[in-house]
Amino acid sequence: MTTLIELNPAGALLQWFDHLQVQLPWRGSRDPYRIWLSEIMLQQTRLAVVESYYARFLERFPTIEALAAAPLDDVLKCWEGLGYYTRARNLQRCAHAIVNEHHGQFPTTAEALQNLPGVGRYTAAAIASIAFNQRIAVLDGNVMRVLARLTDLAEDITEPRAQERLWQIAESLLPTTRPGDYNQAVMDLGRLICVPRRPNCEACPLQQQCRAFAHHTTHQRPVKKPKAERKPMNAVAAVIRDEQNRVLIAQRPTDGLLGGLWALPGGFCEPEEAMEDALQRLLRTNLKLEISVSQQMAAATQDLTHLRITLRAFACQIIAGTPEARGVAAFAWVSETELDQYSFGKADREVVNALSQWQPRLFAE
Repeated sequence: MTTLIELNPAGALLQWFDHLQVQLPWRGSRDPYRIWLSEIMLQQTRLAVVESYYARFLERFPTIEALAAAPLDDVLKCWEGLGYYTRARNLQRCAHAIVNEHHGQFPTTAEALQNLPGVGRYTAAAIASIAFNQRIAVLDGNVMRVLARLTDLAEDITEPRAQERLWQIAESLLPTTRPGDYNQAVMDLGRLICVPRRPNCEACPLQQQCRAFAHHTTHQRPVKKPKAERKPMNAVAAVIRDEQNRVLIAQRPTDGLLGGLWALPGGFCEPEEAMEDALQRLLRTNLKLEISVSQQMAAATQDLTHLRITLRAFACQIIAGTPEARGVAAFAWVSETELDQYSFGKADREVVNALSQWQPRLFAE
């Protein structure tokens, strides 16, 4: 591997960045609120998806104070469809901390920013360098890929030792001027040119310095161990209506999977457990209801980081009891028109949307 002293990518990279002038809704802003929001949204989410959400989120919560004052339900509803909902919950926790502990002002150093809820090393560095011109490097997935190829790093970048090595490389290559622009340039290079499968090496401003390109190892870098297969999980949900034809929904506990989101009442099946038995157990435990279970009404799948969930919804009737929030945060009886006011996960939303198609008169007055 080349020694780092031979590498000096800043000049060529900044020249490329200035010429390219990528237009993004948050690009050019020094407002730490906007930069923070964009960085959180971009974690594990494609840029094209983020752009529309970013605009709607800012319209609803234009300031850190507005975000801190909003009910969590409103934040989750505005986030619905972006996935990884821990990010949304941490956004509001962080907003509370900034308003209550920092008088509505973001800390200006990466070290202080890392003390905020949901702000890790990368996000803190991005905010500090872009908003406050602090000389500190960033390291996200795009930057790791660029640096692994630039230095022809043969180590597995999913390992902590290799990641710390990449942090050291990123810091050593950071210029003394324009650190925020340089960090954005490296990220743009990874997103637009130095992409995972078909890197456009001919258009790369760092081609002459790239050790992987020189050694013909570009497609072998970065080294990453294969992702583990997602564990399949079966989930069940109950479609229960009252005399007014409203549907019963329940809010998940905020500290669990998809925390704070709403769903038809139910949950995960135990291994080898029949779906009818699972539904009866879950409704008894979480809402103190005894139910009968009839036909399946809808189904949907959802992929999470380590899980592949198959959700099936069944028509059910209450045979004993009235709802009590035991294993859920809350419950509500809602009409079809009211369902859009609640935030649901992907699979839950698909199932809810399918109900009226399954039986057009399901919500009939």
